[in-house]
Amino acid sequence: MEQEHKGMDQAKSLWLANNKKYSFPSVSEDLTADVIIVGGGITGIATAFDMTERGFEVILIDADQVLQGTTGHTTAKVTSQHDVYYHELIQQIGMSKARLYVEANEKAKELIQARVKEHQIDCQLEIRDAYLYTKEDSGVNKLKKELDAYKQLGIDREWKTELPFDRDIKAALVMTQQAQFHPLHYLDALIELLIERGVRIYEQTTAVDVKEGNRPAVITKSGHHLTGRYIISCSHFPFYDGKGLYFTRIHPEQSYVVAVKTKQPLPDGMYLGIDQPAHSLRTAEINGEEVVLIGGEGHKTGQGGNEAAHYEALEKFGQDTLGIQEILYRWSTHDMVTMDQIPYIGHLTKNNPNIFVATGFRKWGMTTSHVAATLIGDLIERKSNPYESIYTPSRLISDSFVKDFIKENTNVAAKLISGKLDRPDQSIDDLKPGEGGIVSYDHKKCGAFKSEDGSLFLVDTTCTHLGCEVAWNNSDRTWDCPCHGSRFSITGEVVEGPAKKPLKRSYKEQ
Repeated sequence: MEQEHKGMDQAKSLWLANNKKYSFPSVSEDLTADVIIVGGGITGIATAFDMTERGFEVILIDADQVLQGTTGHTTAKVTSQHDVYYHELIQQIGMSKARLYVEANEKAKELIQARVKEHQIDCQLEIRDAYLYTKEDSGVNKLKKELDAYKQLGIDREWKTELPFDRDIKAALVMTQQAQFHPLHYLDALIELLIERGVRIYEQTTAVDVKEGNRPAVITKSGHHLTGRYIISCSHFPFYDGKGLYFTRIHPEQSYVVAVKTKQPLPDGMYLGIDQPAHSLRTAEINGEEVVLIGGEGHKTGQGGNEAAHYEALEKFGQDTLGIQEILYRWSTHDMVTMDQIPYIGHLTKNNPNIFVATGFRKWGMTTSHVAATLIGDLIERKSNPYESIYTPSRLISDSFVKDFIKENTNVAAKLISGKLDRPDQSIDDLKPGEGGIVSYDHKKCGAFKSEDGSLFLVDTTCTHLGCEVAWNNSDRTWDCPCHGSRFSITGEVVEGPAKKPLKRSYKEQ
């Protein structure tokens, strides 16, 4: 495999490796605007764009750099086909609301296409059919139920019993006229338009709290206040909970992607296998040359074991399916999932009429981000929106929600207990340069990372949120909490919430 990995950049996704990097200042004073948006990914940028279309003055901030988070690590399918989903959705929320869900995402897809055309954005937007396929009899039954749901919902579809790249499939369900694009090229163009429209964008500015009131303020880590008429949380995990208990209602999942040159071309289409472990395929373009993105191997954050094994599984799938000439990029991504699999978009809580949230997109952020932008804009302007009741974070709790809530928080309790009982079976000397892990050091348990130059970074492994034990992520080089998804850097700094405080550094770095 030595030659196959030639030129591979494990530090970046394909999108980030082929995109310009912005340099916006950090907030250094108190500021005011009509709308304060927290989060510089596709949701924050799409929402900022919508706000300017409505005539609002906007400030957008990001804790790191814009486009470097989940948006820069997506597979970027612009589709309403959200896995095997609609049969269960109809059972859960009824036919009329399920139709509205489809409609919301189709309108979002059309909005992206219209925006690309209007502003002549060169972002490799291509119309592609989206396929769900299976090699198992049980999968055929699932797809037949999903096909029936497509018929009831009026979704344009096709049924196939073979695919050009895999003759072993038993069935495939096609949602026609979907799309794929280069997400960062699309967002680059929106950012340029936002700058022209006077939107103030700030990076390296972490939001840590909110001062509630008629004119609420985002409080930054540096102590500055960003005051507006409205605050919109578009960060991956809501930066402010507002007693909404979001950490008990959503959980993070990690999945993986490899970008490869293949021996056989992938036929036009975006493909998602529904058998476990699920794998997806789509094409992309690098310098005029077609490559294939192979994704999947998902698991709850902090509960996936050795991340390298997941990449190896994707590579084996790619080799068996299309043949691999060269592996160019490998990256992982994190997505938030709600208890009922429907995103939370709307008022943060019933008691926060001017604070809004968009989270829990379950890996389908390209269309959902634009659903969120339009829905929140209508809520701010107090316009009727037919999708409000579907996405509202304060929607009524169903029996299935209660079951999922108990299951999820039982998992949290199990991880809390097992993490406390586990004892490390390795020492610092067992770590190679570039490796991290839980070790025994000075007769105590700690998290250790050994850099390439041999420097050691040691942290307490107790998550500062609610006390679970973090796990080492050797793909992203982060400490990940398996309970509520907080993530920390090698030095213990918070990368992602709900934790607010860094891991303790009880031991001196060496």
